[in-house]
Amino acid sequence: MKLGVLHPGAMGVTIGAALKASGHEVLWLKEGRGEETVRRAAEAGLVSVPAIGELVGQCAGLVSICPPHAATAVAAAVKQAGFTGSYLDANAVAPATARQIHELIGDTFVDGGIVGPPALRPGTTRLYLSGHDAEAVAGWFSDDVLGVHVVSGPAGAASALKMCYAAYTKGTSALLLAIRALAEAEGVGPSLLEEWQRSQPDLSARSEATARGTAAKAWRFVGEMEEIAASFTARGLPGGFHLAAADIYQRMAELKNDAAPDLEKVLEAILHQRRD
Repeated sequence: MKLGVLHPGAMGVTIGAALKASGHEVLWLKEGRGEETVRRAAEAGLVSVPAIGELVGQCAGLVSICPPHAATAVAAAVKQAGFTGSYLDANAVAPATARQIHELIGDTFVDGGIVGPPALRPGTTRLYLSGHDAEAVAGWFSDDVLGVHVVSGPAGAASALKMCYAAYTKGTSALLLAIRALAEAEGVGPSLLEEWQRSQPDLSARSEATARGTAAKAWRFVGEMEEIAASFTARGLPGGFHLAAADIYQRMAELKNDAAPDLEKVLEAILHQRRD
């Protein structure tokens, strides 16, 4: 099959590579993308096309992997271009957002949620699917690097699973960094670390690893936290936890291009105390 990926970012390119390794020709839309995306796609053997009309005209199926805030707009552009094939939205969006995209695309829509890092090694990354054509889209993948699982339920079920998973992993990461920032601001950082050493010996190293691991990509988590908050409030649960997490990650967004952000830089960013 000819399949398309919108867009081959750090995660998307590995999904495209998994499709290519499964025997498909994988296309992507070059229009508006930067040099880094072009390089990644070329290294993965993906084929660029210049315009969305050409992409939808050639592909039997499309995979959308973009920042959460852009998911609906990408789907709308695809629909406007006349695409009628299978459409997998694998973005970190609330179940309600997934259902809105389903209404826009129609019954060829498949809801997806990715758990784990970019799929570079077997056993690290899972793609969950739900919806009418979930089994058929699962059949696109035969490569072992990406684990593909169909979730029982309609469109929105895979996104709900993703929201629940990331609510803990990325939500608690933001909380841990906020705690370190508060201790720093109150001048009790060393005392907190001493107490953690006694009672929670993993938290000191975990907070430092969290700072290193999330700082450069925190800007991508803002929209995801907002979608998680919306998922909670839609079910009558408090969404404030993850709106606060979105705020923490937004404060860290200035570290996007920092090659080696350490804990001190992260705490300064959270506290708005970055030094020149």
